[in-house]
Amino acid sequence: MQFIDLAAQQRQQLPDGRTIREAVDARIAGVLNHGRYILGPEVEELEHILAEYVGVKHCIALASGTDALLIALMALGVKAGDEVITTPFSFISTSETIALLGATPVYVDIDPATYNLNSINLEPAISERTKAIIPVSLYGQPADFLAINSIAERHGLPVIEDGAQSFGSEQHGRRSCGLSTIGTTSFFPSKPFGGYGDGGACFTDSSELAERMRRVSRHGQSRRYFHTDIGVNGRIDTLQAAILLGKWPNFAQEVEARSRIGAAYSQKLQSAGIVTTPQLKAGNTSVYAQYTVQVDQRTEVQASLKEMGIPTSVHYPTLLSQQPALRCVNGRARKCWQTPLAQAACERVLSLPMHPWLSDDDQGRVVNALKNALQQTSFASSA
Repeated sequence: MQFIDLAAQQRQQLPDGRTIREAVDARIAGVLNHGRYILGPEVEELEHILAEYVGVKHCIALASGTDALLIALMALGVKAGDEVITTPFSFISTSETIALLGATPVYVDIDPATYNLNSINLEPAISERTKAIIPVSLYGQPADFLAINSIAERHGLPVIEDGAQSFGSEQHGRRSCGLSTIGTTSFFPSKPFGGYGDGGACFTDSSELAERMRRVSRHGQSRRYFHTDIGVNGRIDTLQAAILLGKWPNFAQEVEARSRIGAAYSQKLQSAGIVTTPQLKAGNTSVYAQYTVQVDQRTEVQASLKEMGIPTSVHYPTLLSQQPALRCVNGRARKCWQTPLAQAACERVLSLPMHPWLSDDDQGRVVNALKNALQQTSFASSA
């Protein structure tokens, strides 16, 4: 059994009768034929499709999700000495990009039900140095943007959604990446909408921010060999754009499958009453980038599942506030409010196999194996 079965994706049939592999091959051949490997026509086509899907005016396709976060921060003018409020419970890119600009990540605790930044912890962390807020839409569902945006507006702060894991999900009928000042996502292969290499994007309704992000992603260039900003080489490759376009016709079906499989997992596990399952906040949908439960004695449970042929992963075992690289940022000690709920999650979360092609039989195997693993560890600890 695969944790994420990317090979199975290529065999899926599109509405026109082709497989995804055939559609991707055709798109790649098109790029090889026209030879515009950098900023070819597929890039603009992809940006148009994704902006329309998210429901915003602008999409800037980029080289990675990390680049998307960095370019969003740069476009907002984040610099040394600034602070950016975020969650300590995420992949390092969320904080790494803040630190790269000389700013300081300020961590606030999570909502234990959704694992996303808890808006009630947000306002006390805002200071005169605060330049932006980055909530992460973790595990596939959006953070509480109604509350977060309201607080940010009162303080005149922009909000960047780190939607690397939530592309395709919704909040009160609006899609992830279109819920804040700037939305970012990742097209890493294992993400809900993944390419066959690195990629990412920024989304916004602001024409001014879109133009700035586009310039920053192309070495700060406003016209050929004329540079108005310090920028980076953050543009997406035409080949990756073509691959994503080849996969796009199946994306809606994959979103539906993720929702269905995630709900089935929850129903089976809640009926058994053996673990803490994911909870959807009212008004949210989830694309279940990971299906994550909480267990006691995680190391033992993982080892037992591995013996039964069930792969698992831990997202994430260490808080960003405890990462050695982020303990002191550009000579300034990190700022961290107490985050006991995030710490508790680090110690107990366990992600199970999850992808749109997970069969009901395989899901049953996972659930039964988890039951057995929990029984074994419980018996061993009481012996």
